[in-house]
Amino acid sequence: MSHLENVLEHNRNFVINEDFKTFNTSKFPDKKIVILTCMDTRLVEMVPQAMNVSHGDAAIVKNAGAVISHPFGSIMRSILVAINSLGAEQVYVVGHHDCGMAQLHPDTLIEQSGVSQEKIDVLKNAGIDLDTWLTGFEHVEDSVRNSVKIIKNHPLLGEHIPVHGLVIHPETGKLDLVVNGEAAHS
Repeated sequence: MSHLENVLEHNRNFVINEDFKTFNTSKFPDKKIVILTCMDTRLVEMVPQAMNVSHGDAAIVKNAGAVISHPFGSIMRSILVAINSLGAEQVYVVGHHDCGMAQLHPDTLIEQSGVSQEKIDVLKNAGIDLDTWLTGFEHVEDSVRNSVKIIKNHPLLGEHIPVHGLVIHPETGKLDLVVNGEAAHS
């Protein structure tokens, strides 16, 4: 049985047994927060537990490195939707130590992808700057500060919305404060 078949079989049982009832909640985050964090598998349950966030408490957005690379991309749009449509009142950017985006180099990623030089040339000729788009970061704290800055300076974000920056240790769950979004509102 393939992985997909296993997923679908599990899902059939999930629905038949009404296991979904455990997850019933509204689409509005109870704690009125939106969290941007990394997609790292170690953080799936770690971040909510470390932040005392339960099912239904927060809108959670995930991507590689908790990085906002463009102020008008899908990550920023998701944060704005969480605030303006779902009632979130604070934003938390949570990066982590030992992130796969740290020290990421475009040449290495492209080489590992196995994509032909012809396709790479097409992207470059179309104006895609792969060196910028596929570059990671050296220090997670700087990356978190940069994402906080992009969010905080977005023209569609209300000035009253605190944007916090944290770094979590993926083995212990310890959170270190990088940016206190409340300080900007005192």
